[in-house]
Amino acid sequence: MTGTRLSRRALIAGAGTAALAAPTFAGMGAKLGGMIDLALPGGPSLRPTTPAFPGKGEMIVQRIRPPLLETPMAAFREGIITPNDRMFVRWNWQMPTEVKAADHRVAVGGAVTKAVSLTLDDIASAGETVSVIAVNQCAGNGRGLSQPRVTGTQWGNGAMGCAKWTGVRLKDVLAKAGVAAGARRVRFAGLDVPLTDGAPQFIKSIPLDIAMRDDVLVAWGMNDEPLSILHGFPLRIVVPGWFSTYWVKMLATIEVLSGEDDSYYVADSYRMPAQPITPDAKDFPTVPITTMPPRALITSHEDGDVVKLGKPLVLEGIAFGGDAALDRVDLVGKGWEIPCTLGPDEGGPYAFRRWQVTLPQVAGDFEGIGVRARNVNGAVQPADFAWNPSGYARNVIERITLRAQ
Repeated sequence: MTGTRLSRRALIAGAGTAALAAPTFAGMGAKLGGMIDLALPGGPSLRPTTPAFPGKGEMIVQRIRPPLLETPMAAFREGIITPNDRMFVRWNWQMPTEVKAADHRVAVGGAVTKAVSLTLDDIASAGETVSVIAVNQCAGNGRGLSQPRVTGTQWGNGAMGCAKWTGVRLKDVLAKAGVAAGARRVRFAGLDVPLTDGAPQFIKSIPLDIAMRDDVLVAWGMNDEPLSILHGFPLRIVVPGWFSTYWVKMLATIEVLSGEDDSYYVADSYRMPAQPITPDAKDFPTVPITTMPPRALITSHEDGDVVKLGKPLVLEGIAFGGDAALDRVDLVGKGWEIPCTLGPDEGGPYAFRRWQVTLPQVAGDFEGIGVRARNVNGAVQPADFAWNPSGYARNVIERITLRAQ
């Protein structure tokens, strides 16, 4: 936990109506300068950087309604915090374009001693204001790099970001209703609604022991600013170390469950094979996507960049340990590896961390080099991706080639 400048008082004083203006469509895809090539192996790679969404800088537009915006890799080249205007956006269903904080209520019910309906002020005063720095990453980050190609949003590696999240502990909010004996899970729903009749509402749940952790939050702040409507104003769940599918936005309902969760997005979706499979496999057992594995990326250079022959080469990037603190990062090539120097631990166990390595002399091309992260629990990035039909939880070593001249 870290200190915070975004206090409860500031939240209540500043909360009003959040609205999303229509994005600007001018110049959408008009020229190559408004496009980014994600270098996806299985399909079209070019993505527009327009239309511009309110409160956002240049983003990779994967979809407009509901918005899917990917962070360009250039945003990860400095520091560990992803600015709010560059943080990726992912909505499963249509989000409201206006939310009035004064009218907003969070219903807490289910296996509790007393069902309650909480105002924003009730939430904010449920316990002490705390902050945690944590990576927020889509379970499908990097899906577009899967071979063979899989269905779903064809993300590059920018469906993630690291921010300082501020709010109150979820367990303090649950205490307002009182958790009943025999409770097993806590389920969340937001204000987003399905686009088609009969489609399932987006509902997610976590085990009770996770919900009671000190770092699992009902958050209203992101990098010392109130959440924007794109990021879930006025409240969202924050589960450090877990994929963002559990970080429900525009929080409206908290339900304590005494049994397992049979809702669609837990029992049927956001699941992956229990064991490695081949692309032609059928009828295999699955397990839910939960915690994140470690990852590391080179951000100082891109695939195909030219480096100076005979000169030193400095490579830099970001890494994180997933559901545990980062332990080490190694630069790896074909049959060799070099330990990288980790930057200071500025954000704690769930945050990005910088790394750097200096190669004394460029003697020729660097074919297929990458970086490999390991966390303190011994989890390490694999050389080969364990293919799955949804492209979930990608953490293979991402490799690039540098040309010497």
